[in-house]
Formats: sequence, C-alpha cells, structure tokens
Amino acid sequence: MSKKLSGIGASNGISIAKVYILNEQPIVISNSNVSDVQKELEIIENSIIKAKKDLEGLQKIALEKLGEEKAAIFEAHASILEDPAMAEEFTALVKDKKYNAAKAIKEVADKYIVMFQSMDDAYFQERAADVKDVTERLIRYILNLPVADLATINEEVIIVAEDLTPSQTAQLNPKFVKGFACNIGGRTSHAAIMARSLEIPAVLGLKTILNSVKENDILAIDGESGEVEVNPKNKEDWDKLAQNFAKEKEELKTFKDKPTLTKDGFDGFLLEGNIGSPKDIESVLENGGEGIGLFRSEFLYMDNDHFPTEEEQFIAYKQVVEGMQGKLVIIRTLDIGGDKKLSYFKFPEEMNPFLGYRAIRFTMDRKDIFKDQIRALLRASAFGPVGIMFPMIATVDEFLAAKKFTLDCKADLEKDGHKIGKDLEIGMMVEIPAAAVNAENFAKHADFFSVGTNDLIQYTMAADRMSENVTYLYQPYNPSILKLLKMTIDGAHKHGKWAGMCGEMAGEPQAIPLLMGLGLDAYSMSATSILKARSIMSKLTMSETQELAKNALDCETAEQVLELVSNLLNK
Repeated sequence: MSKKLSGIGASNGISIAKVYILNEQPIVISNSNVSDVQKELEIIENSIIKAKKDLEGLQKIALEKLGEEKAAIFEAHASILEDPAMAEEFTALVKDKKYNAAKAIKEVADKYIVMFQSMDDAYFQERAADVKDVTERLIRYILNLPVADLATINEEVIIVAEDLTPSQTAQLNPKFVKGFACNIGGRTSHAAIMARSLEIPAVLGLKTILNSVKENDILAIDGESGEVEVNPKNKEDWDKLAQNFAKEKEELKTFKDKPTLTKDGFDGFLLEGNIGSPKDIESVLENGGEGIGLFRSEFLYMDNDHFPTEEEQFIAYKQVVEGMQGKLVIIRTLDIGGDKKLSYFKFPEEMNPFLGYRAIRFTMDRKDIFKDQIRALLRASAFGPVGIMFPMIATVDEFLAAKKFTLDCKADLEKDGHKIGKDLEIGMMVEIPAAAVNAENFAKHADFFSVGTNDLIQYTMAADRMSENVTYLYQPYNPSILKLLKMTIDGAHKHGKWAGMCGEMAGEPQAIPLLMGLGLDAYSMSATSILKARSIMSKLTMSETQELAKNALDCETAEQVLELVSNLLNK
C-alpha cells in the first residue's frame, strides 16, 4: 500500500530502493547501585579504550571517503570521550553516589545533551548529537551490547531509522546505501552534513517513518523537498525526478568557477560561506565561495576549558585568513550568553537570557576577556582582508564604544611594532529591530552591516523559534521582516556602505530573488548552498527582482509574498 510522508530535505538527491530498517538493541540501564566502586571505574576505563579504538577506525574511514574536514568530526568525538569535566562528573557519581557505570555516564551525558539542544545556534545544537553518539557507544560497551556495523551492507537499500549518528553515517558505502530516512534530525546535523559530502540523499524529521514501513518495502525519497513515498504508485514519476536532479547537479558544477552574475550582467553580488572552525574553509572554496561572511568565533571558547589566550585565537584566525587566499573574512566577536554557556564561566541567572547579558553586552563589560580577542583579530588582519563584526548591537553608543575599544587596541599594537592590515573593516550584526530601524545612523559609523535573520525574525515577531507552539510565527517572508531588511540595506547604501546577510535566509532559494530586489550586497550561507544561489541569480534580471521586491513590500501576508516568488521562479 502506497503512503506519502513529508520531512526535512537534508541532502539533495532522488532515490528509490528497498527498505533497510536499522533496529538496534535498545539500551536499558539499571538503577541499581554498586558496592565495588573501583571495579565500576575500571569498566568505564576499558569501555573508553574500546570506543577510542572505534573512533580511530572511523576517522580513517572518514578521511578516505570524506576528506580531512569531515574526518575531524571524530577528533571532536575523541575529545568528548576524554573530556576532563565530564570524566570528573561521572567519576564523582560512581564514587560518591555509588552509581553503576552506565547510569553515571547517562546522567552526565543527558545534562550536556539538554544544554546543547537548548541552544539557538545550529552549530552548537550539533554538539548534542555528538555527545549522544559518543556516550551511547560507550554505554553499549559497558553493557556488552552490539554496536551497529553498517559497513557490511552489500545490496542497494535506503536505511530507515529513528536517527543516524555521525559514526554510523561515516560507515555508509554510497554504492549500496542509496539514501536514508529518519524520524528525527535536521539539515545542520553532522549526519546530514556527511550525507551531503557522500552525496547520499537524506530526509530527516519524518517523525513516523519507522511505523510506516516494513522490511522489503520499496521507498522513494526526495532529499531536497523532503517528500517520501512508501511503495510508490508511479515509479516513472520518481524516475523523471531523478533524471531532472542529475541534470541540475551537472549544471550546478559549471557554476563553481563562474563569476556571480545576473541574467542581465549585474555583478554586484557576493556569495560567501558561514563557518564554525578553520576546518570548514575547504568546503567554502570547493563550492566557489567568494569569502567568509560569518566565522563564529565562539567555537574557540565553547570547545575549551578556559578562555582562549590571545595567541591561541590568533593562530586560528590567521589560519582562516590565509586559507581564504585574499578573500574577505568576516569574524564575529564572541557571541556567548543566552543559550550558549561556558563550562568554566557562570553567567548570572536571568528571567530571559536571550534578552540579557550576552554577546557585546558581555564582552564590553569584560574588557579583559574582549581585549585578547580583539588583539588576536587585529594581528590576523595583517595576513588578508578581515572584517570585525560586533553581535547584538542595539544602540549607536554601544557600537561606537566597541569601535573605540578596537581602535585603541589597534593603536597599542602598532605602538609595539605589530602590523595591522590595511583592508580592516569594522562592522556590526543587525539582529535587533531597533538597529534595523536606525540603520541610517549606524551606517555613518559602521563599515558594513550583516543581518542575522534568525534573531531578527524572532525578536520582531516576539516568537521563540525553538518553541514548537509558536513556530507558525517564525516567518522570514512576512512583509514586516522585508521592510526591516529594506531599511537596513537602504541605510547602508545612503552612506556608501555595504549590507550583507549571514542568517539562514541568505541561502534559501525562495529568499534570494527578494534579497536581490531589495539590493542586498553579500549573501553568506552554508557552503553547499552557494552554487544553487549562483545558479538562481544567473536566471534572473535585476529589473524583475526589483519589481518582485516592490510588490512584496505591498503584501499583507508571508503567503502572498511566497506566491509572488513562486510565480517569478516558475515563469
């Protein structure tokens, strides 16, 4: 019997194959306490040795199949396995509370998983999956449960599972595994990122896929739209989709070394990549990125057990700046607080931390911490074009104070004989509605704007985008959001400054025609979205996108806006 489901398209491609249900033996953890503490600690230690050996093997597989950047995921997994803070916590539970080994690991892991899952930034939400992957492997060894080996699959299948971990995804052989469909997960999970590298179609967030299939069913999946059909009625329709996808994929490859041009020859747009660590630049360059529009510097702080020193930061920033070979690198200063916590610093308890002591409000209050970062950024600017970007700016005074602090650090460095880059720019995120409304005044002082749409939308709509109950209000295409974007872009242009965007919206195919028409200059996105964006721009003229934007601003609802976009893209 045929059945259609809809989820999140996480890795593009069309596949039809037999279902392979991944049914792992469930983990059942006893609540019983132990009397022999030393024996329990030895069990943990031996299990860590086994898990570490697994990770070394997986890293080798990933290096061969996926390259250095994706293989680094398993370096991160090894660091979780050996994390001293986590080790201290689960050891204390065994010693002090007499927890059994599995229960101790699970309790500590759950704490970190909840912490990362609650974060607003997709980059850090991925860490929850990493902690879960590593600690579940550890618990399986503690309980003598089998660990799934997907590398042995030797026939064409589509894997159906609750979720796929990064370590399971790394084992997949694209010759046989033609796709996967899971109940949970999204586009930013490591499994999705690795699936895109392997060019395996994936649909996640299906919620009920495990209950909808049985062994030997045939499954058809569309990794772009998120559509899934169990035992498809018209296989010919799916075959046609697969042919169209293959044709588009070949077409996109031709855009890698092409300039970013509209159909009528306008060349004023820049397509850049968002990154979370120096390892990510390889993917940006491979996909024809013209710069880095957002380097989230907080990874240096989150993946550490201390505030990183000036020298530690300088090495990371220099690596990215040099790696981008003369292309502009925009580095966001520490955006911590709110949903992003540090294990080694306690933020004050607040009723609404998203609107509290975070980002620029924290760094300008703790100039001792901020100084190390600013000095490192300034020193890195000697090796290529750098933009320093302040997050969460609300008032002109706030921006001027941060800019003055930066220029004072610059003067001190130059006095000590350090070279500072001539191409240095000092700009700001526009993610608070007050900043968008007042953009014209900010543009007198800032060298550039970059719109953080994720926060701008949730602050404008007064809707937490992580709340399932109000997701209907997370509306990037609402005319109110478009008007704020227009204010921001027009404000920048009035004073000869450029305006970019580094939020999720910048890489959305439906948003690109609107943003072109509004006059957005720079589009920073996931590396894998760059070629698609360049292709879309090449098929549109400036006059038709300007007409689209003008009409969209007169709309009343997001649905009306999207209808206008659809009409243009499908004409």
